[in-house]
Parts: sequence; C-alpha cells; structure tokens
Amino acid sequence: MDTSQSSIDIRALNEKIEKESAFVDLLMMELNKSIIGQKTMLERLLIALLGNGHILLEGVPGLAKTLAIKSLSEAIEADYSRIQFTPDLLPSDVVGTQIYNMKDNEFAIKKGPIFANFVLADEINRAPAKVQSALLEAMQERQVTIGEKTYPLPKPFLVLATQNPVEQEGTYPLPEAQSDRFMLKTVITYPKKEEERLIMRQNLSGNKEKINPVVSLETILRAREVVKEVYMDEKIEKYILDIVFATRKPEEYRLSSLKPLIEFGASPRGSIALANAAKVQAFIKRRGYVIPEDVRAVVQDVLRHRIGITYEAEAENVSSVDIINQIIDNVDVP
Repeated sequence: MDTSQSSIDIRALNEKIEKESAFVDLLMMELNKSIIGQKTMLERLLIALLGNGHILLEGVPGLAKTLAIKSLSEAIEADYSRIQFTPDLLPSDVVGTQIYNMKDNEFAIKKGPIFANFVLADEINRAPAKVQSALLEAMQERQVTIGEKTYPLPKPFLVLATQNPVEQEGTYPLPEAQSDRFMLKTVITYPKKEEERLIMRQNLSGNKEKINPVVSLETILRAREVVKEVYMDEKIEKYILDIVFATRKPEEYRLSSLKPLIEFGASPRGSIALANAAKVQAFIKRRGYVIPEDVRAVVQDVLRHRIGITYEAEAENVSSVDIINQIIDNVDVP
C-alpha cells in the first residue's frame, strides 16, 4: 500500500472515529453531575467498558467508587446489580442456584445478581476464595454454569470490583489468577481541596442532580466494534511487547538491577490488555491511530497487578509501579 493511500485511510478512519466517539463527551458530562473530580477513574471505567474488560478499583472508603459505577449504569440505561462481598457469602449467592419446585416436581433455575450488564463486586477481598472463583468463569467466559446448564451473560457484561487497601483483618487477598483477569487496576486517591469543598457543599445542600440515560447499550456495543478498527502500527506493537518482555527479562533491556526485584512478569493477557486499552484510549481522545502516549497513559493500570514483586523488593520498599516507571524510562519509544 502506498503512503498516500494509507494516509487517506487514516484520514477516513479519523473522521469515522471522530463521529462514533461523540457520545464520550456527553457521557462524561452526565457523570460529572454526581462525580466531582476523579477524571482518571471515570476514564478508566470507560476504557474497561469499551475494551470489553473488567476493572478493579482500589481506594479507601468514601472516594465515590460505588457512586461512579452506579452513575455509569444510569447514564447508559443498563441493568445494574451490586453484590456486597462478605465472609459468609456463598457462590450460589452470586451466580444463582437450582430450586426444587414441588408443584411441578422439577428443579427450576433462580439466576443470581451476576446476570446484569454492570456487576459491582463491592469489597471483593472480603469474600473467601470459592466465592471469588465463582466470578472467574463469568469474567473470562461471559457465561455461568448452574447445575448442568450453561447460561450466557448479557452484553455488555462488566465486573467492577472494589477493594479497600487499609483493612487486612477478615480479608482474603485476590489470587494472581483472579486479579490477572481484570483488564485494569485503578488506584483512586483523595480529591483536591477545591474538589472536596464542592463535594461537601453538594452533599450538605441535598441537591443531587439526577443522572439521565444519555447513551444506549447499542451505542456502546457499536463503539466496541469501532475500537477494533483503531490503527496500531507495528512500531507501537513492538513498543508494547518490549514493555511486557522487560517485566519478564529485564536484563535484556539494560535493567539488570530489576531482576532480583521481580518474582514474575506480566502474562500474555498483559500484552493483550495493554494493546486493547491503548486503542480505547486513542478512541476516547477521538483519534483513529495509537501513539506512544496512549500506551503510557494506561500502562500503570494495566500492569500494576500483573507483576509479582519479591521479598527483596518489599524490603527495599519498591512497588510494581516503581518497576513499571523504570521500564518506561528505559524502553525505546518509537
């Protein structure tokens, strides 16, 4: 393909994405009615939604994690269910169960709260492993097995899990296999002083604006298909692979000092999620092609939960975020 032809294609793609991504601003405006600040969190929710992934939000209580998810489902006119994870929760409380019907002398299926477009798994680390693993099939396969029958989940299907990093008592850390299934892990910080003043005023006045449905599920599903068309150059693909491979073999990227700090690197799911999230980031920025800035914008949230750190790293107070920063600073940018 000659250069002039490819530039015309990119121009046409840009115009298409400019048109198809117009709803993003509308959705953000609606969400900003109830969520003050937290722009990054809202963008990450949108990336998970359009990238057909799931998201884990970590932050201390009171940072509007639950409110953001509920507002998103209201603005999109989608089915929303909230599961409060507790130590006594059972897998059947999440996915559903078979109930014996004496009148008909047969078993009937009672579907659980997982059968919704948006499922909020609140404080996911409070439930034991068997409940956390009940989510695995749903998150990965987009289906649930109850008894001998398998039921598909509605589209779009998005698990938004929250966890509180402060409390350790009565919590069960997410196993690596489970956390790897989250496309993004976003750490939410406190709002700025000016933002908190507005939050305080809004709550004291009691004038909470109602979130109106501004986007249809069809628009979201169509946008997901358009995201796949976002152009990713081979150089960007190489950049993504270099970042991921540097988490596995840092010595090959002039980063030998990281080898004793990394227990295990990102899995191939990390590469897929990073490429996918970078495409959605370009789409949100209303661009038809991915640039290195898109990759860097999402790399922390995609990889922070996919890199295992050693005891040595913990002793030196080095986190997976510090490791990612070093990798980004050393890997050649296209």
